[in-house]
Amino acid sequence: MTRMTPSEAFVETLVANKVDTTFGIMGSAFMDAMDIFAPAGIRLVPVVHEQGAAHMADGYARVSGRHGVVIGQNGPGISNCVTAIAAAFWAHSPVVIVTPQTGSGGIGLGGFQEANQLPMFEEFVKYQGQVDNENRMAELTARAFDRAISDMGPTQINIPRDRFYGDIDVTIPTPTRLDRGPGGAKSLDEAADLLAEAEFPVLLSGGGVVMGDAMEECVALAERLGGPVANTYLHNDSFPASHPQWTGPLGYQGSKAAMKLINKADVVLALGTRLGPFGTLPQHDMDYWPKDAKIIQVDADHKMLGLVKPVTVAIHGDAGEAATAILERLNGRTLKCDATKDERMATTRAEVDAWEAELDEWIHEKDDFSLEMIEEAKNEEGNWLHPRQVLRELEKAMPERVMVSTDIGNINSVANSYLRFEEPRSFFAAMSWGNCGYALPTIIGAKAAAPDRPAVSYAGDGAWAMSMTEILTAVRHDIPVTSIVFHNRHWGAEKKNQVDFYGRRFVAGELNGGENYAEIAETFGCIGVRVDDIDEVGPALKAAIDAQMNEGKSTVIEIMCTKELGDPFRKDALSKPVRHLAKYKDYV
Repeated sequence: MTRMTPSEAFVETLVANKVDTTFGIMGSAFMDAMDIFAPAGIRLVPVVHEQGAAHMADGYARVSGRHGVVIGQNGPGISNCVTAIAAAFWAHSPVVIVTPQTGSGGIGLGGFQEANQLPMFEEFVKYQGQVDNENRMAELTARAFDRAISDMGPTQINIPRDRFYGDIDVTIPTPTRLDRGPGGAKSLDEAADLLAEAEFPVLLSGGGVVMGDAMEECVALAERLGGPVANTYLHNDSFPASHPQWTGPLGYQGSKAAMKLINKADVVLALGTRLGPFGTLPQHDMDYWPKDAKIIQVDADHKMLGLVKPVTVAIHGDAGEAATAILERLNGRTLKCDATKDERMATTRAEVDAWEAELDEWIHEKDDFSLEMIEEAKNEEGNWLHPRQVLRELEKAMPERVMVSTDIGNINSVANSYLRFEEPRSFFAAMSWGNCGYALPTIIGAKAAAPDRPAVSYAGDGAWAMSMTEILTAVRHDIPVTSIVFHNRHWGAEKKNQVDFYGRRFVAGELNGGENYAEIAETFGCIGVRVDDIDEVGPALKAAIDAQMNEGKSTVIEIMCTKELGDPFRKDALSKPVRHLAKYKDYV
């Protein structure tokens, strides 16, 4: 054991876990520890707002596979992080939030910036540690870091501010990392037998493939089965888009090819996915999930097995290890689907080609409202661009090894059909949490973890306004990124519900303020570009990436879009209104 202060024990525990970057805003509650971050080799990236810091920690963790760390002042600084920690929870990110608290001698007295900081996070973290005794500083901090990895999600270490001071004898714990393994032999045998008898197996590649760095193992198993592979919702980076068996993502605004092909499946191998409900809902007027297919589900969290969909075989194991174990059981066997491999590959290719051709021709939305908005745009000053056309041009201009984060919103959701990747840890979204203001800070965190990779964020003008000040973080601390802002002057996703269900009575949906986000970006110290010509979209992105990678400069590309809108998020969640009171009778 070594004599040290609790602050030193805290910092040395971070060092033992290879922490070299943290995100947050300085505060007196943890200043004694912060004072020795630099000599310990830890960089604290000061942000504009603590929600941005937690999103950055999320992005950092998702790219690196290591811990993302966020810290801030007790009370309001910590409460600002709740939304972003919830997003990290649904992304299974190993984020550790350090929450300094009011001094232990004053808890419960209503002092300055006092809050009960454990209940506000308990729904969104896998573990909460409270340092009531400074002698346990290293132990509890280390446990928070271990559990973030083992439980695949955020954890919290809560430290009354006075516990950073004193003298203690301590041993810094060695980090514990689990070897998850492939799952039970019985379930793996059953999965192999089921696949051997399948006539049209479809592999569904999920987030567990990304988090487990298991794309190679997933590809090997897919090639043995010789059939279509779909990405799970918002995990477009879980299978290489250039592979002939790739069909694209399921879920909201996903690939029709993937949906039509999985509908043919007699066996679905769901590899590393919880089969979340939002990723299997009907889409494009297709209720595509196969009703009679047998499902093999592989997940590292046993609580997810069979939770959303009834499964035939449940495998509690690592996605890559399980894929390898199943492949070993299939090698040397004759599979029933071997006889139809060429036919199934031809079917896969035909569906993918048809979907790509449809996307090429799907220049604008074709519902009555969108067509009216297109006509309206012709009478406005400027040449407003069709969102789908823009997304296709951005897709074509994307550089190799690009990382992309998307915010919530109509155009960003439509982007699900156009974002393709070749390697894991490339695509980041707020998953089932779906909060606005996610994309920009998350891509800044991702860039901090992988400065050698191009980094691009997508946001609509509504979500952008929530987070755009974090461009200052990128500029101030030399973390260059490229941010795309789709400026369509309304809250599109929710406004589409008012179109479809509420008689076009638009309440609080308009964002017509005449903002010029490119000019605002320039005042923040980065390059600002406004685009209103479709031929400028690709060149603008390429120039921004060049500035990012070769000059270390951030760019905001503001793209002026029409107000046309894609399908709403949840057709199943709304219905035509019913009114009983006479004064509301016209509101149907």
